[in-house]
Parts: sequence; structure tokens; C-alpha cells
Amino acid sequence: MDEVVGVARRVPGWKHVGAQALTPLSGGMTNRNYVVDAPDGTACVLRVAGKDTQLLGIDRVVEAAAQRQAAALGIAPEVLHVVMPEGFLVTRFEPGSEVADITEPVTMAQLTAALRSFHGSAPLSGRFDCFEVADTYATASIARGVQLPPQFPHAAAVAADIQTVFKAWQEPEVPCHHDLLNANLLRADDGRLLILDWEYAGMGSRWFDLGNMATNHELDAAAREQLIAGYFGSVTVGRLARLELMQVMSDLREAMWGVMQQAISRIEFDFVDYASRHFDRMLANASTPTFRQALGHAPTP
Repeated sequence: MDEVVGVARRVPGWKHVGAQALTPLSGGMTNRNYVVDAPDGTACVLRVAGKDTQLLGIDRVVEAAAQRQAAALGIAPEVLHVVMPEGFLVTRFEPGSEVADITEPVTMAQLTAALRSFHGSAPLSGRFDCFEVADTYATASIARGVQLPPQFPHAAAVAADIQTVFKAWQEPEVPCHHDLLNANLLRADDGRLLILDWEYAGMGSRWFDLGNMATNHELDAAAREQLIAGYFGSVTVGRLARLELMQVMSDLREAMWGVMQQAISRIEFDFVDYASRHFDRMLANASTPTFRQALGHAPTP
């Protein structure tokens, strides 16, 4: 806690903040988060970044810019300060609750509108390539003595097939969030739907955001159609196919994130099991006839 107090006192106007003003927030597998009773009476969240998070592809400058951009759109908490050079983030505390069911019609409408607005906003300086991230994590993990799981070669071959399809069907990159876990959604007390934790934000494929959302929330076929209809206004075979493929890519990123965390995380968590579960789900989904059909249908309108 002394370390966190030291960080807090680097925020302008917080020179005399003590431990009694900081309350730990639960959750999160990369950073430590605290609610801070600021001297001016404002309730804030101080996010202290974990060690070596740049190896996960996180750029704290891009993160802050992305969250400011999202906050201006009304879909993220306001950024109040960034403690440099580490990029520790201070945001306005938003009282609220978890989002229990994203398929509830009002929630789905808010979520798809939020994603469309951010995807249509100004370009970001950083980039997230869902087809490169697994290899990047693999190289960094091996360099730090972590053995790659036996599923990796098969998973990499599947990803190469998906990449071939998306290269044949080019679409401009847009600003994306890239980590749409349920834990990163908040139903504010005033009814707004807010998206949290923008640390993986950057230019990328809108389809990764949509696939990431679908797989993290284990959406069934009807809910996936609901997601596509809410975002685009209509459902097509090609759109459903691209969503299917990016759900598989999302699990690969998550699996390799778990491998990378084995090398750098200080948190007591079974990242080996985490990675294995995501590899198994990815490869199970990639073995279905539906997946093979999606590879053929993805380039269609």
C-alpha cells in the first residue's frame, strides 16, 4: 500500500493523500485498481499498471488517448490524469453494476451503438493486429523460458487459414477496444452502458471486437444474429461467417495471453489452465462443419 500511496501523491492536488483514502477494487488480472477519495471530494479510480505490460502489447499513451476519445462519446469514464512515465491512470469513478445479460434488447442496442460510435471515431496512433499477436506472445514467452502448449502449432495453422480469408476480403482498420469481457462492461447507475479498460485499444478489425464480444459472452446462434443486426442493421451470411472466424481468433489471443502472463504476472492465478481452456475451445470450434463453411462464406457480402 505504501507504493500505491506514493503513486497517488504524484497526482496533482493529491500530495497529502493517505492509505485511508484508498479502497482496493476486486477483479483484474493485469493491474491493481483503487477507489480514491480525492481531496476535492471527487471519487476517482487509480489504476496502477502491472509489471512489463508492454510485452502484452499495451501502450499506455494510446490507452489514455483511446479512453479520452471513448469518454467524449459518452461510452467510458472520464480520464482525469495520467501519471507518467508509467501511464498510471486516474479516471472518474462511475457507480454502477455488472451487465447481467448483453442480449437484453436495450443493452444490446446500447452496446452495438457504442461500438459503432467508437469504430467510427478518429484514428488512434497504436495498432492491434489479431493475426500477429499470437506469434508476438509466443516469441516473448519462449525468450522468458515459458514452454508453448502442445496445441499451439495446430492453433497457428487455423489462424493462418483465417488470415488468408481476411486478406482476400480487405476492410479499413478502425479504432477498436479489443478486450470486450463482461468485466469490462458497466451499467452506470444513471442507465448508461460504459466500456472500461481500454489498454488494448488501437487500430484494428471491427470484426475482432465483434467476435471477441460474441465469444467472451458465449453467444448462441440467435444472439450472434442479434449482435450483427444491432451493429449493421441487417444479417447476411458473410457477416455471420466473419463473426464465426473472429470468435476463433479471439480465443487464440486469449490463450496466448495466458501463456504470456505465465512469464510476467505476479498475480496468483492458474494461467496454464486458463490458456489450455481457451486453446481447447478454439480448436473445438475450428473443427466444426460450421467453421469450414465460414471460411468459404466470409468473403461474400
